[in-house]
Parts: sequence; C-alpha cells; structure tokens
Amino acid sequence: MRGLRNDTRYIQISTPIQPGNSGGPVVDRDGFLMGITSATLSKGLADEIGITAQNVNFAIRASVADLFLQSQNITGQSGDRAADQQPISTADLADKITPSVFQILCYGEKQEQASTNMPSATTNLPAQPTASFIDARGYDAIGFDYRAVKDVTYSGCHEICEGDGQCRAITYNTKHGVCFLKNNIVALIRNSDAIAAYTSSKAADVIVSDFTSYSGVDLPGGDYKRLRGSNYLQCFTACISDNACKAFSYVPKKSECWLKDTIGRSKATKGVELGIK
Repeated sequence: MRGLRNDTRYIQISTPIQPGNSGGPVVDRDGFLMGITSATLSKGLADEIGITAQNVNFAIRASVADLFLQSQNITGQSGDRAADQQPISTADLADKITPSVFQILCYGEKQEQASTNMPSATTNLPAQPTASFIDARGYDAIGFDYRAVKDVTYSGCHEICEGDGQCRAITYNTKHGVCFLKNNIVALIRNSDAIAAYTSSKAADVIVSDFTSYSGVDLPGGDYKRLRGSNYLQCFTACISDNACKAFSYVPKKSECWLKDTIGRSKATKGVELGIK
C-alpha cells in the first residue's frame, strides 16, 4: 500500500505498464479511482539490489491527486460502494471506464508572456536570484516569521529582506501578495502558491523536505499524537523527525499540531494548515 521507502503518496501495483501509460487511471473492481499510473521499478535499482523484480509499478494515490486538485481550485467527485453493488468483470470495467479517460496536454509559456496575465501582486518576478540570495520557486521557507508585509511584489519583498539585518529568508505568497520575513530557515516545503528565497550563507543547513503544504485542507483520522502550544515550525519538525508520521495538521488559532500515521480522504477545512509527504 506504499511506494519505495514507505512513501505514502504512492501505492504499488502489479499490473504491467508500458511507456505512455503514465497518467492512466488505476481503478478497483467497482470502478473507483485508486491511483494514477506514474512509475516503474528502474533497471538501475534492480541492478543495485541484484534482483530483477517483475511487475513492480507505482501509482500516485488518489487522495494525493485530490489534494492537488483542491490546491488548484478544481472540484472533484467521490463516492462509496453501494451495499448491493456487484464487482464488475475486467472486460466490462474497461468498457465503462474508457469513456471517462481523457488526454490532457499542458503547454508552458515564456515568463514574459505569462506574467502579463498575472495579478499585480505577482508581477515583476525576477528571472534570477540576487547574488546573496537563493531563489526557490514553488517552495515555502520553514522558519520563524517575525514580520509580514502585505500588498507587495516579490521583488519588493526581496528588497525589504535585503535591507533588514535580521532577515535570513522570505516566503512570498503569490495568491495574496504577502511577504513573510524570517530570521532563520530550517527547511523548504513544497507549496505551489509560494516563492522562497534565503541567504546563501544558510545553503548548507537548509533541508529540502519531501513535504507539500496545503492551506484550508485537512485529512480526518490517522491522528496518533497531539502537540499543544506549538507553532508551525515545531509541528513540521516533529513530523519530519518521526518515521511514523506521514502528514501533519496545524491549527494556528489553537496552536495545536496533530501528527498522522495514515493518509485518508482529504476534506476542505478552514483554519487548518496541512503538510503531507
């Protein structure tokens, strides 16, 4: 039920896959989506372990894909198996599922073209970091926030930090145009709505984690530890240092952290900051 090294973002499947199958659905006997085909065990790893494993393939867990959709403001549908529902044969299942599968092509744009459609709060993003800072797009810098500046561009956020002697890192929220100044940085966590930057003097100490953060989302259930009176940094650190922890939910209003050892179905929940491996 997990990927390599117990990565809970993935499930392992024995179904043979070929190049080009990535992105295809993995469904159960009732037609419900379980995952999205993404990878196979590489020959390099097989050579390394000395075993030619057969049909060891991986799919992104459906709940993780659902989190991605929510982060992009895309509404999905879910359901449960009816009590009297009978399993569908493989042949009939393929016929029923095929009409629901579509190829989606994504085309990128050059930065100067894409920026013309962005809100004013996110324009003027520098193509390259300054000499003393390292730019990390799509990441949030985990550290102690000592100041927040609203209605500012990324370049303006950068300048404020450079002119502040105690600033060592920033996180810029591209959706709301908010700049968070930090006097320290411990790690980077993936966040599609953020751009982080930190001083080159901290480069050797920064952990690039395998976590992704989501705002306003929770994973009900799976809680095995509760930390009261904590902040987001303490919550993140507690989870990343515990092998049993697969996700964490932090409630800023209550200063509470919940560590989770399983990943279930996500749910939109106001006031919750979710981190998931």
